[in-house]
Amino acid sequence: MSALDASFLYLDRPETPMHVGGVLVFDSPGFAYEALVARVSARISMVPRYRQRVREVPFRISRPIWVDDEDFDLEHHVRRTSVVRPGGREQLDELAARLFSRPLDHDRPLWEMYLIEGLEHGRVAIVTKTHQAMIDGLGAVDIEQVILDRGPSEFADQADEWNPRSEPSSVAMVTKALTENLTTPALAWDVVRTNVTDISHVAGALGSRAWDIATTAVRMARTVHPTPLNVEIGAQRRFATADYRLDSLKDIRRAFGVTINDVALAVIAGALRSWLMARGAPVTGSAQVRAMVPISTRNDDPNTQNNVSAFLVDLPVGEPDPVVRLRRIAFELAQLKDVGQLLGADAIISAAGFGPPTLHALGARLGANLTKRVYNLVITNAPGPQHALFLGDARMVASYPFVPLTQNQALGVGFTSYDGGIFLALTADREAMPDLDEVMNCLSDSLAELRDYLPAHD
Repeated sequence: MSALDASFLYLDRPETPMHVGGVLVFDSPGFAYEALVARVSARISMVPRYRQRVREVPFRISRPIWVDDEDFDLEHHVRRTSVVRPGGREQLDELAARLFSRPLDHDRPLWEMYLIEGLEHGRVAIVTKTHQAMIDGLGAVDIEQVILDRGPSEFADQADEWNPRSEPSSVAMVTKALTENLTTPALAWDVVRTNVTDISHVAGALGSRAWDIATTAVRMARTVHPTPLNVEIGAQRRFATADYRLDSLKDIRRAFGVTINDVALAVIAGALRSWLMARGAPVTGSAQVRAMVPISTRNDDPNTQNNVSAFLVDLPVGEPDPVVRLRRIAFELAQLKDVGQLLGADAIISAAGFGPPTLHALGARLGANLTKRVYNLVITNAPGPQHALFLGDARMVASYPFVPLTQNQALGVGFTSYDGGIFLALTADREAMPDLDEVMNCLSDSLAELRDYLPAHD
């Protein structure tokens, strides 16, 4: 296991569980749990890590290792439950919040999937949870990516024959670890560093090398002003979702000559302005909220994979004019290093299949890896395919990302574009953000405010 991946295991706490995930909604009356189990069973070989568990090296003289789970039980990981009536958005969001609040079992492979039944209109949903230790780059594949197809398909897949490898003995693990520590002293030093309790202590050594965040972090290393978003958090979450049409953002993009990412950030900035004022927080003309925004970038080295870089963006919440806010955000992003190397949606999707799960997960890892003193919240915006995806003959109609929280971060924002829609999800601490619905209302108002400035058409 890499030092960075191991650090996420050591950081797992009841109040900040280190898993990512999402909520997928399908149009499919009568969808069967047995069909989901069959599909996962048939395709889990595409994600070998999902049948492996973590084993600690005795005395922690080396990083943990992945071993095959000889007692792997698929139905322990693929479960079913239902929402209470009437089975609408509110009930699904509440159930998802409870599921996301629960830590994963470290004695088993670090993932879970829930089939949610009882939704209105005959729909079903799937909630996925995957530990961040399992996400190691754009080449990583999430379980929800491999079970989806571009068109309807029969559940005729056959489960592969799996022969787990025997776990190494404790003696063998210690012997190998001691040998590696003698021949590779840097490995032993990494082990010491990844046993600390605050990941910001290792961000300089691990994060800058793995994620290319050092340039931006140094440039904007001044401490941010505290906001109501930056408070001590507990173990319970709130989860709220909303749907928008992608054309709503595209209209604004075309009218003002900016990017979809600029528009999304401007909408969030306007919403945070309204919410902070409703909270009675001081919002002066120069007030800013700094967002950590992970963006996929090209890598000039043809021998390496594409990277996800962390950009720190000051959202001008003190600016009352929505168009000026948009212009300021677009200008700031245009000045950031590597913005000229941003990957387009097609490139991201081709690199990662159904890219959003991986991209949101990488964004969460970046957020955890960067000291909380330099940003106020994480915002992930991941492009997905603009065509329908299917699970069997069930059409996916929505995909909402779960952006996990870290210490003193009470709100995370995630967008996924898919099949002509923008699917927004807010993750919040339950005690710190009892008014999460108000944030969602402010987002709708902020988008409408920007659209009011669009040129009139005859």
